[in-house]
Formats: sequence, C-alpha cells, structure tokens
Amino acid sequence: VPSPMQAVVTSENFKTILRWQYPAMPETPRFIVEIKPYNVGYYKTVSTCVNISAWFCDISREIDDIFASHWLRVKAVVGSQQSEYVETNEFILQKHGKIGPPKLSLSRHGDKIMVDIYHP
Repeated sequence: VPSPMQAVVTSENFKTILRWQYPAMPETPRFIVEIKPYNVGYYKTVSTCVNISAWFCDISREIDDIFASHWLRVKAVVGSQQSEYVETNEFILQKHGKIGPPKLSLSRHGDKIMVDIYHP
C-alpha cells in the first residue's frame, strides 16, 4: 500500500488543516492521522481523523500551545493492509499560521459614514 504524499499543514485564522495527496486506487483508501506535540513527546491519534476517506484533517482543536512545535503524520489503510506513516515538517502555529485581514463594512446614514470592522 503506498504511503500518502506531500503532507502539509496550513493554518489561516486559527483554522489548521493537514492535507495530503494519494494515488488513485481501485479500493477506497482510509486514513489515520496522529499528532506529536513537542511537550508530550509522542504521537497520539487525532480522534476525529481515524479511518477517514477525506484527504485532509482539521486539527484546529488539537493545538493548545501556539508557541510549541508539532509534528503530524498520516498513513493509508486499504483493506487489511496499511502503509508506512508520512510525517510533516515541524509546525508552530505562532510562526507558520496566517491571520487574514479584517472584513470591513461601510454604510452611510444621513451625513455620517459608519464603518464596521469584523475580526477574522
């Protein structure tokens, strides 16, 4: 069973996603994702990403410390066989995460201009 490829973590506005690629298979592969926070020192299963068919996993709720290093890994399961894990590079939310610009809304009320700013 081939391993997933190009596993990458991205984060925008604290929505943190692990994505990967996988070759076409006659049988639908399932995936298992694990995370290793630096302060824990070992991999633990991401409970919402066990035996999933999607090629991504939302890990937003798995990162408690935005300053800590995290590593993620994913493996494929096809039938009774499984691949080796593929591991991401180190991910630090504070360093690698992106915050988008706020949304603005302008409106005119008589001789006044109202500006509403919504944080991302």
